[in-house]
Amino acid sequence: MINFNIISQFLKDFSFESPNVPELFFNNKDNGQAKIEIGIDLQIKGADNNLFMVDLIARVHSKLENGDKTIFMIDCTYSGLVQMGEEKDEEKKKRTLMIDVPTLLFPSVRALVSRMTSESGFPMFTMQPIDFEQMYEQKKAQTQQPANA
Repeated sequence: MINFNIISQFLKDFSFESPNVPELFFNNKDNGQAKIEIGIDLQIKGADNNLFMVDLIARVHSKLENGDKTIFMIDCTYSGLVQMGEEKDEEKKKRTLMIDVPTLLFPSVRALVSRMTSESGFPMFTMQPIDFEQMYEQKKAQTQQPANA
């Protein structure tokens, strides 16, 4: 494992939308259960002196099963400024930036999403933990597949 330090972590961007309020609160029709779609992405930007910016991007979209009406949408970019020790092995660098750092950033994203949903008047939503190692391995396997596969 590479020696690294998260110099700072911060909320870079946050958007919460609930386009169908107050209608959702007043309408008592049974629209079925809420379904939630979650998307997680990472963006990494490098700079001189082994400094990197890791953006953990979470998108949460909740909608009603019947009618497909949006309950809420959250877009969150939470970032970490990372100082990394000298490392020649590019694979080790990638694994640190795409697995270790997001694993440390994720609890803050999870807390922000939970707090915003509870403050919105909807039941609190808590994201399940993300296995960033599995996510990394899946992306790596996809990029290594031949074009005709």
